[in-house]
Amino acid sequence: MGVTTQDIFGGGSRGEPALPGSYGAAPSGHRLPDATRLGRVVLQVSSLERSLRFYEFVLGFTTIARREGTALLGAHQSDRVLVELRERPNALPVGRGRLGLYHFAILLPDRGALGRFVRHLSEIGARAGAGDHLVSEAIYLNDPDGLGIEVYADRPRESWRRVGRELMMATDPVDFDDLVRAAGPLQWVGMPSGTVIGHVHLHVGDIEQAAAFYSEAVGLDRIVWSYPGALFLAAGGYHHHLGTNTWAGPHAQPAPETEARLVEWTIELPTAADVDAAAVHIAKVGHGVTREEDDAVTADPWGTRVRLTAR
Repeated sequence: MGVTTQDIFGGGSRGEPALPGSYGAAPSGHRLPDATRLGRVVLQVSSLERSLRFYEFVLGFTTIARREGTALLGAHQSDRVLVELRERPNALPVGRGRLGLYHFAILLPDRGALGRFVRHLSEIGARAGAGDHLVSEAIYLNDPDGLGIEVYADRPRESWRRVGRELMMATDPVDFDDLVRAAGPLQWVGMPSGTVIGHVHLHVGDIEQAAAFYSEAVGLDRIVWSYPGALFLAAGGYHHHLGTNTWAGPHAQPAPETEARLVEWTIELPTAADVDAAAVHIAKVGHGVTREEDDAVTADPWGTRVRLTAR
């Protein structure tokens, strides 16, 4: 969705510095801790072998563990699982007009790493899109089943801007020459240490319902709400841990179990007490919650599972 700074804010607004506490709209009740971060995403794929070739060679993940029908992937020299692939043999590709995953986003530790990744994609002839979102620069790809992936690097927080209580985000062209210069002489050797899942972006059926669930029930702050057809939410003043949009269309339906899809995504909270508090509040406002050992698992109004866990 290419919506530029001009489209959203006009030509005159450069905004004000987005100092801590100067932007965002908190939920009226329970709020997730500032130290919230994301954990693994679980994806259903049609062929584990084919997917591993892509996730290892194109994206640069390392396989941490593998058992029949499942692979756990992470960054170089790290045992932290970022992506779990689950094979459903002959699952159909992602269908058109599906609710659920738009993309999951891999956050690299710095701009130089993103420049090296871009150069790597060029060298292997991979197709990708791109966007400068003011707070970050991003590259977009699809995996062999059509699941959306973003690889990005954040700009320093002191460069972020706001208009009123809203953080400024847009989709402007990327300066590829400057980005590749930032790579320096080093070569891409895979996802570097410090890589994490930065955010998840979902197709939803209704923005107001998404806000009611993910902000008022789960406890994320609303950060950006003027981007057409979208709402971005986060904890701790981040630009977004979650994006939601209605771009799949008014008649979009959740992905069936027979298709490649996002099975669940994970929110990591600082303590088990934080998980308990979130679970109690989600249930109190009328949403189903199940406990799986110390984790709490719920689902949004369109069936996307969200796991809350203590790190």
